[in-house]
Parts: sequence; structure tokens; C-alpha cells
Amino acid sequence: MIDPYIQYMYSYPHKTAYGRLYGVSLADHAGVLAAQGSDLGLYLHLPFCQTKCGYCDLFSVIGQGAADVERYLDAVERQLLQYSEALKLEKAAFADFTMGGGTPLFLEERQLERVFAMVEGGIRFRPDRTIVVETAPNQTTREKLDLLRAARVTRVSMGIQSFSDRELQVLWRQHSAGRAREALELLKGYDFPCVNLDFIYGIPGQTVESFLRTLKEAVAYDPEELFIYPLYVKHGAGLERKLKEGMVLDPQGAYRQYQEARGFLCSEGFRQDSMRRFVRRGGRQAGECGASASLALGCGGRSYVGDLHFCAPYAITQAACLEQIRRFEETADHTAVIHGIFLTEEEERRRYVIRHLFICPGLSLEQYRRRFSGGVLEDLPVLRTWLEKGLVREQGAFLTMTEEGMGLSDYLGPQLISRDVRARMARWEAEHGYEGYERYDGYDPVQGQSEKL
Repeated sequence: MIDPYIQYMYSYPHKTAYGRLYGVSLADHAGVLAAQGSDLGLYLHLPFCQTKCGYCDLFSVIGQGAADVERYLDAVERQLLQYSEALKLEKAAFADFTMGGGTPLFLEERQLERVFAMVEGGIRFRPDRTIVVETAPNQTTREKLDLLRAARVTRVSMGIQSFSDRELQVLWRQHSAGRAREALELLKGYDFPCVNLDFIYGIPGQTVESFLRTLKEAVAYDPEELFIYPLYVKHGAGLERKLKEGMVLDPQGAYRQYQEARGFLCSEGFRQDSMRRFVRRGGRQAGECGASASLALGCGGRSYVGDLHFCAPYAITQAACLEQIRRFEETADHTAVIHGIFLTEEEERRRYVIRHLFICPGLSLEQYRRRFSGGVLEDLPVLRTWLEKGLVREQGAFLTMTEEGMGLSDYLGPQLISRDVRARMARWEAEHGYEGYERYDGYDPVQGQSEKL
């Protein structure tokens, strides 16, 4: 039996493929943003949390007070001013703004007001722009929701993960199921255009029945979107120690939970747009993942400016994240890009396929041909294998995932990683004592086969 859960390919290449850059200035890439017109995204990373969840391998820190947050926001404001001057942002129109983390609503009300003021004052947005904010039950208060409504936030995403207190304890979540219900009741009273709820399956001790009970309760709150995520425990996450002590993950059991959840949500009027995303029928389709170019503010997010991708060095542990935050706050020139990667045309092709194939409506064969002057099935022969196995299909002018293929996205997506990126990731893993990708030994991305798979 295969393991359906190898890696979540939410972006490509992974940050562990990035490296040291020399002599790169963001000012030299201003033309890339200008060429994108108004299809630009802005991401603000706020890396502060009340506690660290057991599965979390994201860039976030705990134990920080109001003064620590203020110092960080001071650096963000300097960064925004420098970006605005170097990239002539007054000529650009951004389509969306996302506040992620961490837990953005960890900030005090006055700090959130400062964030919205600095962004609105330094960035020009399209009239139809979207504003997305992530939250958690313990940080969702009436005062902060009042502030989000005043800022015209269009989407609020709440990480609940489960309505079972026992499952929440396994995940090291600090809220209770009761608190999640209270927060949801409060949130739904504000009539935001889109409310999204996140849940996790594959939790040790979780069953198909308990996961469906959670989803049935979630559906009763009438959210516009639901995201369901398989549980990953990566190197550096708190639950890694529990795995070493005998906690067992059951990927086949998790896959059964996914299949039952998919059937239930589709029967309840949700449309599946990806392995994770379910949207009320009639809701906005995903399209490609994010704007065509995007800038990240803060320490921990990544920017995509043409073939240049950059961010702070990858960090997970509290000590490593705090060190990167300190460096960010002490940076004199934020327009000097010192860590990232320049994508070759091959990597651009792979990224394009990953960004389109695994979400609806799929990969446009004609748009790919116009962009890369070639056929995707010739450029990536592994896709022919997937066609033969019934994992993808040609549907009109699109290459789309079948129901089976969609459920195996985290198994299929990693097969599109190039040899060069795989080698870069392996070097990072060796340097940091991480063997999380050893299952790829012997893997051939052209044939789509691996001895260990």
C-alpha cells in the first residue's frame, strides 16, 4: 500500500531548496511587478502565537509580549517604506492582502489598527480587492471582529481542527470545543462575505465516525468554505517527540477518513476544488493558487517576483525563528535579497503545473503551450503515466485530476519535484539532521517510480 501523504505541495520549490544569494537588489525587479498590472498579492506574516500546536512546523514563536510585537511592526513599517520606494508601488494595484501567521489576532486591537493603517497608507489596492485574515478560537473576540469589519475584511479563516476535546488535546491545541463553538457563533454574527473553517484528519485515536461528527457540526454553522488537512508531523514539530515515544500515525486510516469526508461534504452541497478545499456550490472557484506575483512583509513569508523567489531562511524551532526575527528587525536594507532562488524555465514549468493541475478547473493545455512553447505531456512524461492509471484525465481543453487522483495529491505532487530541487532539499536536510524525505531515495521524476514507494 502506498502512503498517500508524502508532502503538501502548497508552493514550489519548497523553502529548503532556497539558498544564499549575492548582489541581488529588489529594485532591479521593479519591472516585473509593473508588467503584472493589477494581479498582485500582498502577504503580511505575523509570527506570534499563544502556544505552539503539536503539529506546527510553521515559522511562529510564543511567549512574546506587546513590546516584542511593536518592535516587529516597526521593522515591517521600515520594510514597507523601502519596498514602496524601490518597486514604485504607487504605480501598482494589488488584488489581495492576506494576514497570516502565527495567529494574526494575537495582536492587541491597537496593533491591528496600526497594521491596517500602515498597509492602506503604503499600498494601492484595486476597488474589488480581497482581505484575508486568519484567526483561532481563543483570539476571536467581539472587539477584534469589530475591527476586521471596519477594515472591510472579506474572508476570515478559523483553525478549529476538531470539535472533540480529546482530539484537540492530542494536537496540543489550547482551545476547547466549547470555546470554538462560542467563537463561531460570534464570527457568524458579523456576516463576513466568506468564513472558512479548517479541520484535521488522521489524528491518532480519531475515527471516521468522530471526524464526520466534527464535519456535521461544522456544516451546521453554514460556512462558505471548509478546508480539511491530513495530519503531518514534520521535523521540528512538537509531536515529533511523541512519534519517537510510540505514537503512531495511520495513513491508510486517514485516507479512509478523507474519502468519507469528501462524500459527506459533496452530499451537503459543497464543491471540491482541491484535495483540501470544499466550497459551497456557487462560491468562487479557486483558479490558480494566489496572485501571479506577490510580496511578503515581515519575517517568515515568501515573495514571488518573476523567476526570483525569496524569504528568510527556513526555520521551525522557537530559537531558530527568534534568531531570524532578530535579524529581520536589525536589517538596514530590506531591498537587498540575500536568501532565495532563481527559477530556471524547467522549474517554472513544474511550478505552473503544480499551481494549476491540483485545483479546479485544472491545467489549461493551450495556456501552457502558449506560455512555454511546448506540450505539457511531452515536457513532463510522468503525466502520461497518470493518464494511463486514471489519476488525471483530459476534459475538454483541460487536464484535470480524477476523483482518485485528487485524493492522492500529496502522493502525486512530490513526483513533479525536479532532480535539482530534490538535491537542494536533501542538502538542507543533511545539514539540519532531517531525514524526512528519505523515501525519495532512488526516485526518478521522469518515470514517476521509486523503489521505496
